[in-house]
Amino acid sequence: MKVLLIEDNKSLIASLQDFLGKEWVIESAKTGEDGIRKAISGRYDVIVLDLGLPDMSGQEVCAAIRKAKVTTPILVLSGAMEAPTKVKLLTLGADDYVTKPFYAAELKARMQALHRRGSFDPHPSELLKVDSLTLDPVRRQVMRGGKKVELRRKEFDILEYLLRNRGKILTRPMIMDNVWNGESDSWNNTIDVHVKYLRDKVDRPYKRKLIRTAYGLGYTINDDV
Repeated sequence: MKVLLIEDNKSLIASLQDFLGKEWVIESAKTGEDGIRKAISGRYDVIVLDLGLPDMSGQEVCAAIRKAKVTTPILVLSGAMEAPTKVKLLTLGADDYVTKPFYAAELKARMQALHRRGSFDPHPSELLKVDSLTLDPVRRQVMRGGKKVELRRKEFDILEYLLRNRGKILTRPMIMDNVWNGESDSWNNTIDVHVKYLRDKVDRPYKRKLIRTAYGLGYTINDDV
């Protein structure tokens, strides 16, 4: 596994390279600008991003990486965060976070989990369709009405989960377990935020709405009248 570590703390870089470097290839960037450049130009399995960088915030780095259409999983390193900060990071495209101080073994386990989720596709050649909506799991592309729909990583993952369970009601805990691996119950409100953004892109421009709310339960997708 190849990892990009965007972190300016030299001692932390050295300790992580010592711990993880026995099995993985670790490349580092000590500034946000360098991290963005490497994330865009290189091929990595996981990006580990510190929020406290000398030239810009980790949130800005995360947003820039996702704006460049880089879908590599991003794991954020940070001190204690309030719930709104967690929601904002997830909305920007982060996939997970670890609070400092942390055990290196926990960080490694979370990185492995992100890598597994990003590389495993149980239906590699299957196109998922409902009405005029088509999702390609391999190319990670979404089309509706013949037009390409640009989705962020988690928006895509939620839509794919809904399409694979067409007609079924998926509760928020189910979505949390399958899209965020159930990391924290306090993140449940971010599901509604992501579904809102997903609806704005997939449903709002069209007369027929496909993503439906099962009030008090969760969400479902169907093209039945």
